[in-house]
Amino acid sequence: MNILGIGSRIKHPEFGLGVVTNVTSKFYWVTFMETGLETIAIDSTFEIIEAVEDEVDSVSFYEVERTLKNLLQKWSDVSQVVPMADKWKGGKLIMEPSTPTTNKEVPIDTFFHKIVMVRDRLRVMEQKINSSKLEEIDKIELQQYITRCYGSLTTFNVLFKSTNDYFVGEKTK
Repeated sequence: MNILGIGSRIKHPEFGLGVVTNVTSKFYWVTFMETGLETIAIDSTFEIIEAVEDEVDSVSFYEVERTLKNLLQKWSDVSQVVPMADKWKGGKLIMEPSTPTTNKEVPIDTFFHKIVMVRDRLRVMEQKINSSKLEEIDKIELQQYITRCYGSLTTFNVLFKSTNDYFVGEKTK
């Protein structure tokens, strides 16, 4: 069995995508996109996405973290892990119809994750529009539509832990 080196990318059945940030005789320390740092046994089951030869060179934690962020952004459609406000953790969203029928309950964590995915996909769309060969006037028009989409989603800002993650729409003049 070959030992993976620092910087190897893996996909774990429970934790998802991650990058090996340290190796011991029995464990990999892997920073996963969804759960952060986890220690997994070297002989545990996971898919190797990209193996890096075992290297002796030491690198700073800052370099590993920066590399990890770049790799995860390159190979995923999620730009960052966004924390949900603590008061909503473990809660549920209840959708109650106007006529008495069965309510629909959704864990807020699931709903929040979907809202963040919408936001991230809007950001990717912005980047693609800005780097496209469209005429400048078309880029501006499409950008305005996206900004209005952000504005429509500001209701969900209450779910975010940090105001830096809020949706921001058009400012009224």
